Amino acid sequence: MAKEAVKKIKLQIPAGKATPAPPVGTVLGPAGINLQDFCTKYNDATRDKMGDVLPVEISIYDDRSFDFIIKTPPTSFLLKKFAKINKGATKGSTETVATLTKDQLKEIAEIKLPDLNAYDVESAMKVVAGTAKNMGIAVENFESNEETELSVSE
Repeated sequence: MAKEAVKKIKLQIPAGKATPAPPVGTVLGPAGINLQDFCTKYNDATRDKMGDVLPVEISIYDDRSFDFIIKTPPTSFLLKKFAKINKGATKGSTETVATLTKDQLKEIAEIKLPDLNAYDVESAMKVVAGTAKNMGIAVENFESNEETELSVSE
């Protein structure tokens, strides 16, 4: 018989840098799992993605054992990384703080495809472009069905 998950916890932790200290310890401590064991396994699994923030979904079982699934980095994190900015626009889609190429958008969409509810890269590109637009990041030579070029006039 398969073990039944008692609890599911979702966290976003920098790759290769999980420690039993907060925030990991404060969230996982009450669940009763071995914090050091989790941190070691997570850090080993994410060592090749150092510098990225990775969401992780932890399933905790009644015998205090656990499994975890590492997801792809958040879309906003990838957009900021590719655009080389620290944060998105404060006024959202009416302000442009950076520009990405269509190739960069496609690369982000390919990374995010497993975690998006899109069947192909083109659909994923539209999802990522929508997030980029709301963050104030323009995409060169890319127009989705409902999007047209916005010009900001001062």
